[in-house]
Amino acid sequence: MTSPNLHPMINVAVKAARAAGAIINRAALDVESVRVSQKQVNDFVTEVDQASEQMIIETLLGAYPGHAIWAEESGREHGAKDSEFTWIIDPLDGTTNFIHGLPIYCVSIALAVRGKVEQAVIYDPSRNDLFTATKGRGSYMNNRRIRVAKRTRLQECLISTGFPYRVDDNVNHYLRMMGDMMTRTAGLRRPGAAALDLAYVAAGFTDGFFELGLQPWDVAAGSLLITEAGGLVGNLSGDADFLEQRECLAANPRIYGQMVNVLGKYSKFAGAGDKAAVRAAVSELAAAASPDTAGDDAQSDADAPF
Repeated sequence: MTSPNLHPMINVAVKAARAAGAIINRAALDVESVRVSQKQVNDFVTEVDQASEQMIIETLLGAYPGHAIWAEESGREHGAKDSEFTWIIDPLDGTTNFIHGLPIYCVSIALAVRGKVEQAVIYDPSRNDLFTATKGRGSYMNNRRIRVAKRTRLQECLISTGFPYRVDDNVNHYLRMMGDMMTRTAGLRRPGAAALDLAYVAAGFTDGFFELGLQPWDVAAGSLLITEAGGLVGNLSGDADFLEQRECLAANPRIYGQMVNVLGKYSKFAGAGDKAAVRAAVSELAAAASPDTAGDDAQSDADAPF
C-alpha cells in the first residue's frame, strides 16, 4: 500500500521492502529448511537474503532503471554505474537472528543522492513495523511521526550496541568500551540488527546506539531516520561524515555529546594519547583474562587499528 503523503521514491522503496518482507515471513514459517552458507566465520548468508535482495533490486530498477545499486550480497553489479542516485540495500539485517528463529531482523533501504542519504525505509516484517524518512520531512513509524527520546542524563539511558563476532575483532577493546558504558547507563542491550537498533533510537525506544565494524548498508537508512527524528549520528569521535568509517554512534543531541565523551577515546580517529591509554587498559584486561597469553594479546592489541 502506497501513501499519497510520502515522496514517490519512498513509496517505491516501501513496496520493495514489503515484498522482501513477505519472502522473509514465508521463510520464517519453516526456518529449519532455509539453506545457509557462511561468508566467513560467524557471517552467514541465506537463500532468503538473496531472494529478498533480488526482489528489492527488481522493484527499484523497475521504477528507476537509471539508478545505481549498492547491495550487501551483490555489491554494485546491478543498475547504472554512473548515476548520482544510489540505492543502498541490506535485504535482511539480522541474518543470524533469523536463522535461529529469533524475530529481530529487518529490511533496510536507503537512497543516497550524490553521496548524501535522502530517503530511508526500514521494515520489520515480523512485527509489520515500517519506518520511513525523507530528508527535510521528518521520520515516521507506521505513518506516525517519531522523535528521539528526551532524556538528558546518560545514567538514565538505555543504550543498544553490537558485540564482536568476527575472528579479527579485538574482543578486549570491545569489553573496555562496554564496561565504560555499562557503568554509566541504565542498561545496555544487544538486539542483533543494527538497522533496527537505529530505527529504535529514532523512535525513542532506546536512547542511543554504538557499534564498530558496520557497513554502509547497515547504517545508511537508520542514519537518516535519526537525524530526521531530531537526533545525531556519527563516528565515535562525533564526526558526522561516518558512513564508510565502520564506526557508528547515535543518540539525541544531549546524550550524543555524553557518549562521545565516554567512547571518543576508542575511535580510530582518537588522539595518540587516548589511543595509548586505551591500548594499556586493553592489555591489562587481556592479562587479567588470560595470564598465559597476555604477552601475545598485548602485542596484538598494540597492532590493532584503534
